[in-house]
Amino acid sequence: MDDTQRLRRFNRTVTRRIGVLTDDYLGHGRPLAESRLLFEVGREGGDVRDLRARLALDSGYASRLLRALEAQGLVRVHASTADARARRVVLTAKGRREVDALDRDSQALADALLAPLSERQRARMLAAMDEVEALLRASAVEIRVADPASVEAQACIRAYLDELDARFETGFDAARSVSANPHELVPPQGVFLLGWLDGAAIGCGGLKVTGEGTGEIKRMWVASGARGLGVAQRLLDALEGHAHAFGLGRLRLDTNRTLVEARALYARNGYREIPAYNDNPYADHWFEKSLRG
Repeated sequence: MDDTQRLRRFNRTVTRRIGVLTDDYLGHGRPLAESRLLFEVGREGGDVRDLRARLALDSGYASRLLRALEAQGLVRVHASTADARARRVVLTAKGRREVDALDRDSQALADALLAPLSERQRARMLAAMDEVEALLRASAVEIRVADPASVEAQACIRAYLDELDARFETGFDAARSVSANPHELVPPQGVFLLGWLDGAAIGCGGLKVTGEGTGEIKRMWVASGARGLGVAQRLLDALEGHAHAFGLGRLRLDTNRTLVEARALYARNGYREIPAYNDNPYADHWFEKSLRG
């Protein structure tokens, strides 16, 4: 049995075992999709576009689900007070009671799935589920070229700079470091990438062309909640691919001694430590990789 067949068998087993193949999920008279969206709205409510992004729903299907929940008297949809172009979904009193009931019944289903297992089997199952969830999240990450001046890119860059400021013994002032301004990270001067998961930007990385045949890796960062999913590796692989496309023969970077994770990443990927090639006051290590071999 090949990998694809094994994955399909797993999907069939899980969907049958947790009861998602009927229009009466958990005995509440509606399919899983409606119940899942209702639960996602939650007591705080949510913007339609955010709900769609979190659940990976296209606009037409999301609209049909919301109309069904409105017809059942469970939600109200209205214009957002913060943005008239956006629509916001809130639970009605009936909807809040239904979410509480769904929560109780979901807990009961989880208990029923675990109850027949021995303590050892339960531990194995939960550990396997944690790993499967992490790998499914990893497979959902998308790496895309982005405008470094965009709202999402700037938010990632700010988070990166804030983390450097917190981790470096002397703090961090971007004005004293080597520049990586938006205009330096767009073709042909360079490129900027964002990693996306569930509709949110969760990582970034840039490539800056610094000279004939040479580029520099800049602004590599992954949000703490997305670490361990291989996002940094995928960003680095993609940046190297763009460097090849630009015709670059080598890549360089500098890093601080406190960024041990970054140093390990570069070492694993064939970057060798070299003497200082710039006067960045925050750099303790300098690396280079040839793209010719």
